[in-house]
Amino acid sequence: MIDIVVGYLSRSGPITIGVLGLLSLYLLIAVWTFVYRYLALSRWLSRENESLEQLHMGSATVLSRSVLKSCLKKSLTSNEKLLQMCAHASTKEATKGLTILSLIASTSPFVGLFGTVVSILEAFAGLGVQKSATLSIVAPAISEALVATAAGIFVAIFAYTFHLLLRRRAYELTTTIEMQIDLLLANRADRK
Repeated sequence: MIDIVVGYLSRSGPITIGVLGLLSLYLLIAVWTFVYRYLALSRWLSRENESLEQLHMGSATVLSRSVLKSCLKKSLTSNEKLLQMCAHASTKEATKGLTILSLIASTSPFVGLFGTVVSILEAFAGLGVQKSATLSIVAPAISEALVATAAGIFVAIFAYTFHLLLRRRAYELTTTIEMQIDLLLANRADRK
């Protein structure tokens, strides 16, 4: 396997190697962003679910580990506007990392296509100096050129999947925070 990769890279031009290097970097950034954000969101969601459960059990306020606790400290009562501001700030924090995944998912196929086009141009330039070009000479050059497109699509699939998974996790988190706000406001209305 390593011999195949080394052989491919030795036949490739500098632009193709650069494209594959960039796509490798894209993949590393996408994986790192996903793992880091998914773990952070999971911990945060767990805390907010505990707080929501406490509110369902009859607690008058959220747990101290809830993001809403800092908003409640600023006001002696459950101010609806303040709680909504806190929910918006939480949504902003929860969706961090989605932009980079979206950019990687949308640009990596084009980066791969650029590498393929350059490789095909290099292959045809090389064929131009030969006296005869048969299918046995053209086919390997074209198939090697398509590796960059395949790599771009490969990276895009993972980046887009990671984007959707994180978006869903952020939605679950913001919904849990909104449910806590609704319960706090409902409890306040019942006490009046």
